[in-house]
Amino acid sequence: MRRLGLLLLTVLLLAAPALAKDYRSSARADLIAAIEAYRAALDRLVNIHATAVSRAAEGVDKHRDLLARGLVSRRDFEQSERVLEAAQAKLAETRREMVVTNHSLAEALIEEPPPTPPPAPGRPAPPDRLAPERHETTPFFVRYRGHARWTLAEAPRVQTFFARQFGRPLPVSAFGQTPLHDRLGFDHREAVDVAIGPDSTEGAALMSFLRGAGISFMAYRGAVRGEATGAHIHIGNASRRL
Repeated sequence: MRRLGLLLLTVLLLAAPALAKDYRSSARADLIAAIEAYRAALDRLVNIHATAVSRAAEGVDKHRDLLARGLVSRRDFEQSERVLEAAQAKLAETRREMVVTNHSLAEALIEEPPPTPPPAPGRPAPPDRLAPERHETTPFFVRYRGHARWTLAEAPRVQTFFARQFGRPLPVSAFGQTPLHDRLGFDHREAVDVAIGPDSTEGAALMSFLRGAGISFMAYRGAVRGEATGAHIHIGNASRRL
């Protein structure tokens, strides 16, 4: 019985890395499926809100004409304007969620590099292809892992650089964890998404600043593997499923 127990323990230890890999792959696939389902729902919602905006705009035009002819009160006309503003706000909010969702999908589609296995006794450790102060570039994204410890408390430093360099606020699309990330089960607590592409003048300057400060980032060149749109720069470590 003791030999059987030791045999089972040995089998489990040998199988653990493969089981862990399968679990990570399954969790990543579940995350991608959840984000894609949410994005499809947002697509339908955008169409609904766009139709509502169109109808509300027609209502405003109609009430403006009736007001000019003295057939409705100004109060009725102003109410039609408020209906239009509410419809436009819903559409804008849904489109903002679509941007964050596309960014999250792009990030989920990029696999983290496997951890470097420990060296065999007496052998030097193999070089880490994403060691600190190293970066990699592909047709889809640029990834850099810096030495600096990043938290959201450092974000004003990046915002100040960008405002001074380009005379406008940093176009942040997601700052830390948002209700949308909670719904998607995506850990974005110490990350900032910036809605600019890495190949733009602003994107190149921002990445240069981040590298100079040793701040990790992942920059996405729009479409990723034909699945996600929305070029952006993710500042901080890669997000994972909660």
